[in-house]
Amino acid sequence: MVASGRRMALLKARRRFVSANKRAELNSEAALKTAEDVTRTFGQMKGAMMKLGQMASYLDSGLPENARNSLASLQSDAPPMAPELAEAQIEAELGAKPQDIFREWNPVPIAAASIGQVHSAITSDGEAVAVKVQYPGIGSAVASDLKKANWLFNMLAALYPGVDPEPIVEEIRDRLAEELDYEAEANNQKFFSNYFEGHPYVNVPKIYDDLSSARVITSELVVGSKFSDVLSWSQKEKNDLAETIFRFSFGAIYQLNAFNGDPHPGNYIFHKGGKVTFLDFGLVKKFTDSEVGLFETLIQHMVLNPDKEKFRAEVEKAGILSEASKEFSTDHLNEYFRYFYEYVIEDRDLTIDESYSQEGVARLFDMKGEFGPLMKTLNVPPSMVIVQRITLGLMGIFGQLSATANWQRISKEIWPAVDQAPSTPMGEDVVA
Repeated sequence: MVASGRRMALLKARRRFVSANKRAELNSEAALKTAEDVTRTFGQMKGAMMKLGQMASYLDSGLPENARNSLASLQSDAPPMAPELAEAQIEAELGAKPQDIFREWNPVPIAAASIGQVHSAITSDGEAVAVKVQYPGIGSAVASDLKKANWLFNMLAALYPGVDPEPIVEEIRDRLAEELDYEAEANNQKFFSNYFEGHPYVNVPKIYDDLSSARVITSELVVGSKFSDVLSWSQKEKNDLAETIFRFSFGAIYQLNAFNGDPHPGNYIFHKGGKVTFLDFGLVKKFTDSEVGLFETLIQHMVLNPDKEKFRAEVEKAGILSEASKEFSTDHLNEYFRYFYEYVIEDRDLTIDESYSQEGVARLFDMKGEFGPLMKTLNVPPSMVIVQRITLGLMGIFGQLSATANWQRISKEIWPAVDQAPSTPMGEDVVA
């Protein structure tokens, strides 16, 4: 009976292994064969710029055409490593070749990103896993790029003329440095996985510590649908998936003081019935209690008990307004910031469409628009750099899904100051 159970488990693992391999095998014609190839490909700012381009991909729908074209050049997937280079990296990190560590190993990567690539494998215990391998030398190449931050200073100075770029650049450096540390990423993933274990809709793949290191992460292999597949699903299915992502993202802020800061469709695997598997925990922002407290206070003054003067006082105290901002009326300030709360202000069903997500980009980057003069005076505290990805990233995804829900009621289930009873079938399942 035990042997039969093991055979069935291995059969299921093989099915996932084969399915993952069929869905996405990368073209290896331009494969990187040596560490020197990696340095040439990612050197001279390309590594850091590709990573920032990938981080900024959620802006695409709201930017002018010339900016979209520039961004597209940064988002290209990196060429994969040749099998022997990936094997050498695993041997250096885990002490043996992958063929000796795993029962089965696919030498052709099933995914590649800006700093590493993913292979499918089956462990000696018969479990299907995803093995993310970092390009050799990419860490030092990107770190070197980030030390020469003049290009980033110049970009921020152009976007926000009234802002001191230094603390923002430091925040971006810190977050990118963390993303290069696979041990930190694995710990982040375990942090989320432990909290959401048993959740009916949120799945975070488990980590295999004995098969992971500073440059290799081995986690449970999950097979499902891509974002492009989801776009043809029924509107109800899309709404359910959006609700899951919403609950995961905002729930983690208020329950864990943390946000997985890369809300990008490529970091999700979708399943029917509203279930979502969340991947890539390299860019996680941990908030202090006072930072989360500020978010709650702003919600109180904008949504729960609207008070324009109190809201203004809080954003001033938080350092978001500069001296130059004081010339603008409270009504003008309130109208600008109201957008970021618009979808939760009213107790009604609301569809987040692409025009809504595009407006978010305009509110942050369109210096020639209605709010341009005000935006030039605004400051961006370091803790808010990643927070902006919530609005831009999630709203960009929801816009493509035309996601519809009573976002206020769902939020009231999440906000600690309210802690409302479940308002949707999903909310009831989560509580149960």
